[in-house]
Amino acid sequence: MKFILGKKLGMSQLFDKDGILTPVTLISSEPCVVLQKKVGEKDGYNAIQIGLEKIEKKNKIKKTMKGKEYRFVRENRTTEIMNIGDKIDVSAFVEGDIVKVSGISKGKGFQGGVKRHGFHGRNRTHGVKHEARTIGSTGCRFPQHVIKGRKMPGRMGSDRVTVKNLQIMKVDLENNYLAVKGAVPGRNGALLEIRG
Repeated sequence: MKFILGKKLGMSQLFDKDGILTPVTLISSEPCVVLQKKVGEKDGYNAIQIGLEKIEKKNKIKKTMKGKEYRFVRENRTTEIMNIGDKIDVSAFVEGDIVKVSGISKGKGFQGGVKRHGFHGRNRTHGVKHEARTIGSTGCRFPQHVIKGRKMPGRMGSDRVTVKNLQIMKVDLENNYLAVKGAVPGRNGALLEIRG
């Protein structure tokens, strides 16, 4: 199981020898450090915790972070035998690998039903004025309250999203970059989890 943390740099494009363009997302990943190992006999499952971006300032480290002085700490279930202190870098991946990338999608703030859920809105004729993008009726005569789970306006985005079956197009060992085919969730600079 290949697993690494990285940061989204933005989108770019690659051309092959035939001149065919492929859109790619560039991901920067410093070597991640194994911080903790979980085993089935003690913890009930096998996993490793890895950290990215070591915190240098001592006053930024909290008591609860003792031994894990990293800005980002994530866990992944695996049966691979790794030791605490081992480093994982982009060399774990090769061109052509199929991966899934997880991250937090862009936040879009408070949005109406048309944008958030794809409602078609109301007529723009026959006496309907200033109502084109409203959601219409939200309840019924019985039970005389709005049913739980009703699609309504609200905050949109900032959800955990996983995109599967993305292909690694290029691995740059010198600069610790990965080029992944297609788009991945999140803004530029967002934390991403790449699983092989």
